[in-house]
Amino acid sequence: MAKQVPVPSLALLRSLRSAELPRQCLRAPVQSCGRGMKIRTPEEDVEHKKSFRAQLYESMADRVNRERAEETRYRDSEPMTAFGKNFSIAFTTASIAFLAWLAGGSMPYEKNLKSTLSVDEAEPLSRTNYNTPINLQNAWIDLCLILGEGNVSEAEDERISHSGSDWSSYVTQKDELPSIVVYPSTTEDVSKIMKMCHRRYLPVTAYSGGTSLEGHFAATRGGICIDFSKMDKILQLHKEDLDVEVQPAVGWEQLNEELGQHGLFFPPDPGPGAMIGGMVGTGCSGTNAYRYGTMKEWVLNLTVVLVDGTIIKTRRRPRKSSAGYDLTRTFIGSEGTLGLVTEATLKLTVKPKSESVAVMSFGSIRDAAKCVSKVVGEGVPIAAVELLDDKQMECINDAGSTSRQWKVAPTLFFKFGGTPNAVKEQIDIVKRLAKTQGSKSFDFAKNKDEADELWSARKEALWSVMAKRRDDSDHVWTTDVAVPISRLPDIVEETKADMTKNGILGTIVGHVGDGNFHAIILFNDKERKTVEDVVHRMVDRAIEMDGTATGEHGVGIVKRDHLPHELGQSTVDAMRKLKWAFDPLCLLNCDKIFRAEKPKKDKAKQWMQGDSLLAKSTE
Repeated sequence: MAKQVPVPSLALLRSLRSAELPRQCLRAPVQSCGRGMKIRTPEEDVEHKKSFRAQLYESMADRVNRERAEETRYRDSEPMTAFGKNFSIAFTTASIAFLAWLAGGSMPYEKNLKSTLSVDEAEPLSRTNYNTPINLQNAWIDLCLILGEGNVSEAEDERISHSGSDWSSYVTQKDELPSIVVYPSTTEDVSKIMKMCHRRYLPVTAYSGGTSLEGHFAATRGGICIDFSKMDKILQLHKEDLDVEVQPAVGWEQLNEELGQHGLFFPPDPGPGAMIGGMVGTGCSGTNAYRYGTMKEWVLNLTVVLVDGTIIKTRRRPRKSSAGYDLTRTFIGSEGTLGLVTEATLKLTVKPKSESVAVMSFGSIRDAAKCVSKVVGEGVPIAAVELLDDKQMECINDAGSTSRQWKVAPTLFFKFGGTPNAVKEQIDIVKRLAKTQGSKSFDFAKNKDEADELWSARKEALWSVMAKRRDDSDHVWTTDVAVPISRLPDIVEETKADMTKNGILGTIVGHVGDGNFHAIILFNDKERKTVEDVVHRMVDRAIEMDGTATGEHGVGIVKRDHLPHELGQSTVDAMRKLKWAFDPLCLLNCDKIFRAEKPKKDKAKQWMQGDSLLAKSTE
């Protein structure tokens, strides 16, 4: 990044405020004066404007007088007949019309009227991103006036922490840091920030929990990072209507602690630390997805700030509505590329009267997966079902993070919820079905403490793998795909074989009730290329099985080149057209989900092993 021009502190602005000068004074034009800055007083500014206007009027008057004198001399020297005048006017009009017709014929109407937008047709982003030192310097002043100096930071450590994380699979580049991090407190603050960024053509990334995994908040174009951590309030709970209004930095764990006091809960449960804003952005789910569905099913409406600062509300609070486009779901899963969510109204449900957990081990992954298919086929209303492979169970034992030692074998964790009689019936059915698929053991909880103990192993999966780090240079790569349930045994076995063949320490953890599973891989810098290839082969394998590149983590940067393989290029181009409709300057979280501009050949990464089967079938 270019070295920034030194900026003055806000001492002068504070002194102006303490003198009780009008706020307009703080927005007086700023003039460069060597290495310092000079701010005109309101009186000087008015005088300057008057002087400028006077000069402008004098210049225009001189120009008009010269043109009139020139016209008079020409008319006196060569008088023109009425016919000549008419001919001249007609000829000029015809010439202009002809030139306009030519220009119109050469204009790219077809390009502008298409329903899709390819990467080749997108405007070059260099025209819209103005990360120049003087523009950022003036933006800093504007942001301090909007939020106060204490809510605006240029500190390097904050800029670095707001561009990536240790558990993200994307390696943030040195030039992919935000220039300024800001901390708004209200929707109106965010609107003012966006108006300023839109006026100055500054890129914007949003940040809430920072737990995303695919490079979602890397500031690939620099600019401004909006940290929502001060927007962490539960605004209003409507117990009778089973919904709640929250700000984006409310964590799902914090929310459920509050709701539990009222016998309610919010089902989506991704990783610890996740917040509502990011959960909306990625369309997440978690272990409860089999029974309760994903984030899309639990959001009633959103308050969104668009790129130009416009504030919209996507719906009202009823459980259903057929009024217009479903903009709520348009923004869910958009990863901050279409607008910034500042409030969300979430559906709630009643906590089950009784809950329990059962754990059973199997001789192979295929046997465990077949058991899940049987349970799903029987329509047993279990709350959740999770699969941990033998390597994952070994890591949990080695970490010693639970109170017991587990059988090192593919293991299923079932969670049940409902009335006490319903829970007992569900356990009996699952136990019977597990036996038919060769289960080696079956443990179920007799009370809440035992249930928490059994389920704790599932919650320790990621941390137990991270505990296997050989030294500080090791990294963890957590990724996910989803396939039709019938293909789950195939893809899990093939992925495990691929990791074993390449000598990689990796485990499998799956929300197998809906065909979604995760690979957690430990590696160092020398192994990164091998791991990248294993992961992208896993994604290609899922797509070829009519699955998806990501079940719940989102696309971000890492998986964007798989999207044409999965959906077809025309579908991706339609997404890009939608993005450009909402954000024509491409300022919001640029480069995520799909490419914003055509990459250089030496930087392009094509992970696909072949053309998409879906694309072939639609040609």
